[in-house]
Amino acid sequence: MPSDLAYWMIAVPIQSNDPHQMMSSLSKILLKDNLTTSNELGPLSLPPFKTGTLDQLINLSEELPRSDNQFTQIVAKVVDTLRNLLNNDAEALGQHIQVNEQSIDDYLLSWSWNGQRYRTDRSIREIVDTLTKEITSIDNVMKNKLNSYNTAKGQLQQIQRRRNGNLSTRALGDVVHRNDIVDPNSEYIETLIVAVPNNNVKDWQSRYERLTDMVVPRSSNKLASDEEYSLFNVTVFKKVKEEFCNKCRENKFVIRDFRWEDDLAEQQKAELDEANVSEKELWTELLRLARTNFSEAYMVLTHIKVIRTFVESVLRFGLPAEYFGIVVKPNPKRTKALLSSLTSHFSYLEAPGKKGKGNSSGNDDAPGEYAAYLEQEQYPFVLTEQFLVAA
Repeated sequence: MPSDLAYWMIAVPIQSNDPHQMMSSLSKILLKDNLTTSNELGPLSLPPFKTGTLDQLINLSEELPRSDNQFTQIVAKVVDTLRNLLNNDAEALGQHIQVNEQSIDDYLLSWSWNGQRYRTDRSIREIVDTLTKEITSIDNVMKNKLNSYNTAKGQLQQIQRRRNGNLSTRALGDVVHRNDIVDPNSEYIETLIVAVPNNNVKDWQSRYERLTDMVVPRSSNKLASDEEYSLFNVTVFKKVKEEFCNKCRENKFVIRDFRWEDDLAEQQKAELDEANVSEKELWTELLRLARTNFSEAYMVLTHIKVIRTFVESVLRFGLPAEYFGIVVKPNPKRTKALLSSLTSHFSYLEAPGKKGKGNSSGNDDAPGEYAAYLEQEQYPFVLTEQFLVAA
């Protein structure tokens, strides 16, 4: 059962060399039974590819599903990037998941092969290789830009945590002042900054002078407090600093790594401002790149889907490779009925001796090694599913 969360690309042999008549008759049936609308159904023109040998087509038929899956995953990653950048805003996402400045519906339902970019006088193998290089390049560019953005975002978040966290972790440039510490250039003594859990404040005040020798008496003052910690200064002789720090850790007093600089508060504010600017610039660049690369990647994906549809059609219906195709967007509420109607409409292709133009020999003449592939078909038509982006 094909998914109702995908566009369906369907191909069958052309009858009476009149694809327009085939489109008209099929449209009447589907529209009459309300199985689709005119905005959900469009023609799919399969280009006149060079078919190559049967072995080449079989090799492609085995490779193309893997390429299809790879391409689809890359497109999905670009969509995920857009969704994350836009904070899951469905309306905003809808404005960015466009192909050539068109909605996906408009692009697919009026789709045509890009012959200037992918010349059909080349072999299918060459075209597939070109498409693979393009999608791989898109993926690599997206990975590099996304890594740069995530690095900048991580740095900003780290600075924000230091600025907005509790007193055991936050930056202290705007908390500790010059008169809270002794001369930073003193040869013998040093002021330490200690974050004390609020429920241990009394313990700190009664014990800090005796944690080690050579602690300056009555040198500890409360500088600030929050919901979890209170911040104190304390002055000790440098020769006992390491021992004092160890004693603090044993008693769950947090020694803050702090060194006074005259412009420390300004430095920390400038660091935050710079990180904010960098993150916003990279966010804008990544959003623009993701929008552009979604369009490019979706076009590449559509072309590989069409090639897959063509290859499977040749293997199914034979030569000459002249096929009628449609693109239809199934209504999730009418999917089964739509599939049933399509199967009934093209049921003549299953009748013995009426397998479509150029395939009168039937499957009985197919080599044994290919018979298993032919038996995998479940419908009288070839059906390929195209990625549907959910906003």
